[in-house]
Amino acid sequence: MERTMGEDDCTTELYIAATKGCTTMLNKLIREDPYILNKISLTTFSETPLHISALLGHLDVTKTLLAQYPKLTIELDSKKRCPLHLASAEGHIEIVQELLHACKDACLVRDQDGKLPLHYAAMRGRVEVVRALISACPDSTRVVLYGGETVLHLCVKVQPIRGSASCWWNL
Repeated sequence: MERTMGEDDCTTELYIAATKGCTTMLNKLIREDPYILNKISLTTFSETPLHISALLGHLDVTKTLLAQYPKLTIELDSKKRCPLHLASAEGHIEIVQELLHACKDACLVRDQDGKLPLHYAAMRGRVEVVRALISACPDSTRVVLYGGETVLHLCVKVQPIRGSASCWWNL
């Protein structure tokens, strides 16, 4: 007797596709269940497949997910981070651009510590991502963290000795 895939199996497959960066598997799952991405909020996973593809740098999967269900852009994980936080931290500039195109407001989403995606990029020295985020949302540079620090404070704190702090002034 042939076993049919249950809803839980399909959801697991969705997360596997996002992890592996497999658009073929992702498209197959969406064809089989056009509402599979809508059902993500009913799962026990704290991250969405978009969080995973953004973190791992899977551009094609990210584009597919955004085309099918752009609302994933503002979904939060257990630490209140949106996918833009993760892509920014990892320096995945093309994914950052796709996420910004889908929802510029994600620039101003604060995580549980009050950090914006811009703060993550600055703390990891992702200059190109910092530029893209500031260009999309200039007001984000004025956001003050709970400790009173701005993004400029973080930039200088992260790379004070290498002399690379000067590159931040050219933003």
